Amino acid sequence: MKLMIASDIHGSAYYCDKMLEAYKREGADKLLLLGDILYHGPRNDLPREYEPKKVIELLNAVKEELLCVRGNCDTEVDQMVLNFPILSDYCILYLNDHMIFATHGHHFNPDNKPCIKKGDILLNGHTHIPAWEEREDFIYVNPGSVSIPKENSPHSYIIWEEEVFFKNLEGEIYKKASL
Repeated sequence: MKLMIASDIHGSAYYCDKMLEAYKREGADKLLLLGDILYHGPRNDLPREYEPKKVIELLNAVKEELLCVRGNCDTEVDQMVLNFPILSDYCILYLNDHMIFATHGHHFNPDNKPCIKKGDILLNGHTHIPAWEEREDFIYVNPGSVSIPKENSPHSYIIWEEEVFFKNLEGEIYKKASL
């Protein structure tokens, strides 16, 4: 399975559209969104083309393609307008014989890890900073942010297949990792 992973759209129609263009270009089987879909949050500036209603339209059009977990900016009201489930705090995936615990990052994160065993993968967004860290007992992965990247990182996503590719929204690889 080829999986595209993205996080933190924060209501930006511009970057949501770019992300969906990348998804089509990549030919991934599913798009996993790690939360913070519609609302920009009180700590963030408004992202480019902040249009949550347009983001709703864009994502509902591909609802069958999406897996999603809830971010700290996602609410029950958001679920009322999105036609795919967004309110689960985490999901468990198995790729290439590895268990992936996918979550937004505001509850479970490297400093408050869930019950995972050695070799498992903790995947979250929330920080807006891409990461691949092989820790003593797990691997921590973060795709960064689609719309509001931090610490001079690019607007980014991950492609996870046999290897893991960190890419900017133009599809250029800026980091590669292997399990």
